[in-house]
Amino acid sequence: MTHGDAPMTAPPAPARSGLGRITQTQWIVIAMVAGIALGYFFPDLPAGQKGFQASDLRVLSTIFLRMIKSLIVPLIASTLIVGIAGHGDDMKRIGKLALRSIIYFELVTTLALAVGLIAVNLVKPGVGIDLSGASAKEGADLATNHATFSGVIEHTVPTSFFDAAAKNEVLQIVFFVIIFAVALSQVQGEGKRFLLSFCEAVSEVMFKFVNIVMYYAPIGIGAAIAVTISKSGLGVLKNLALLVGTLYGALIVFVVCVLIPIAILFKVPVKRFLLAVKEPWLIAFTTASSEAALPLAMERMEQLGVPKRIVAFVLPTGYSFNLDGTTLYLALASVFTAQAAGIDMPISTQLVMMLTLMLTSKGVAAVPRASLVVLSGAIAQFNLPLQAIAVILGVDALMDMARTSLNVVGNCLATVVMAKVENDFGTRDVPLADAIAGEPLRVPSVQTPESV
Repeated sequence: MTHGDAPMTAPPAPARSGLGRITQTQWIVIAMVAGIALGYFFPDLPAGQKGFQASDLRVLSTIFLRMIKSLIVPLIASTLIVGIAGHGDDMKRIGKLALRSIIYFELVTTLALAVGLIAVNLVKPGVGIDLSGASAKEGADLATNHATFSGVIEHTVPTSFFDAAAKNEVLQIVFFVIIFAVALSQVQGEGKRFLLSFCEAVSEVMFKFVNIVMYYAPIGIGAAIAVTISKSGLGVLKNLALLVGTLYGALIVFVVCVLIPIAILFKVPVKRFLLAVKEPWLIAFTTASSEAALPLAMERMEQLGVPKRIVAFVLPTGYSFNLDGTTLYLALASVFTAQAAGIDMPISTQLVMMLTLMLTSKGVAAVPRASLVVLSGAIAQFNLPLQAIAVILGVDALMDMARTSLNVVGNCLATVVMAKVENDFGTRDVPLADAIAGEPLRVPSVQTPESV
């Protein structure tokens, strides 16, 4: 091109028409509506009766969740290794990030407990609920599985990385990978260059993997909603509408009175943040699975401007220690149990129960039906009727959707806040393996959430 030539520009992308103009988020919403309709018109049939029922679609939602789970380990491991070893992080720097994160987690989850406690005492959703026809068996079974604080700490350390990877034990994977990455940062020579190049390539491939899996998301999400409505039905809301409504209302109050002020205090770009988390939130809400939203949440937070090392540390760790929605639910459900049993529980006893819940709810994300396990343990400890668990189980799927989706939003916000505290928000990651090899740095473009 000569000096006088005009610069060459890429031809404009052809305008999308028809179904191509529907965004990924809109497809997910359409799938949700279709799932609700399928679940309502094709409920579970009585035993022995044959015919189509919406719960037959469970295989479609299971496939989606399995695909998501299959990419969690390589995504977290590669991203965290590149983020820590590539930047030469030492244990002191990681320790500071860990300490700040834990302090933040504790403060926010304490506020979640307070909001739940205030809501349940103001609305009193348990008053008038009849527990006489409910069975205590479910609660008794769950209460025997509760985790101890020492057990949680011990569970953090893996006996084998491959065993932890096979079971998707996120906290154990993070523990192992942090030590591995710090050790790698102390190595010099060809071995370090090779491993960093390999992990960086794996990280890039896994984010492309996430994009491919997300094409299937509307099908998996629609099926998950259909199965939930088919089994529980909309009629179950009639008797426990006040309990479900209190939880949803309290979660909204928590977002407005806690999360938004935190975002403003730390100068988080709220509009861009909301655009970034809308799809992870939708996935978590419709599947009631934090794991299902994790890969996309990591991708969106990186696009927002949070460095790899902070995303790959804070998000997975928050899945065990920063469960805002679950914590609020536990506060509400435990006092609901006392109200339903007609027990007048003084505020002092409620505060002791909240302290117990705050300690026992940490690090139990890997426990099946973790929130019900913790709740059953607390109810048994304070001699409250375990029949309440059977009542709550009737609407637990609907409440699980709400609390899980808030867990994801709260952890995404924690990731941005930690980046702000570390003065690393908006910094662009560079191909670190190239830098180590002495090659010119190539700064990749960062896609903003608005263009996603």
